[in-house]
Amino acid sequence: MSNAVPPDQTTNAPPAILPTTMPATMAAMASKLRDAGLRPTRQRVAIACLLLDGRHRHITAENLTAEINATGLHVAGGTVYNTLNQFTDAGLLRRVTVHNEYSLFDTNTEHHHHFYEAAHDRLIDIPADQVLLSRLPQAPADHDITGVDVVIHIHKK
Repeated sequence: MSNAVPPDQTTNAPPAILPTTMPATMAAMASKLRDAGLRPTRQRVAIACLLLDGRHRHITAENLTAEINATGLHVAGGTVYNTLNQFTDAGLLRRVTVHNEYSLFDTNTEHHHHFYEAAHDRLIDIPADQVLLSRLPQAPADHDITGVDVVIHIHKK
């Protein structure tokens, strides 16, 4: 399964922005939020600048809270979690549930799958065409299947 996206193409490293983000970037993110139906509050714009810069990242609410606080801004963890959920509902992020109620958020909203390495709490992208599902069960009466997301749990040998 060596066709997974190499780690250098999907990163969890924080971008070097905020609080010195260029006004043009802030305005572009505010516009992006408005286009997604969200009011561009200061905190939402700051979070958008960290997450929606075009890089593919996987992040937890806790890691993002620490990243934001390291920039000098102070945002409560609950606010970050709620904002991530709002961004997900608006289609700006994808939630990847790896077990029970534990999720990471993915900035790559295109259809793809993941490897999950619990020892390092990390997701690795798998291109959608690398997972072949030849047979799905029929959906219950009065239901349609709207998507299939695959998370393959891995560990080092």
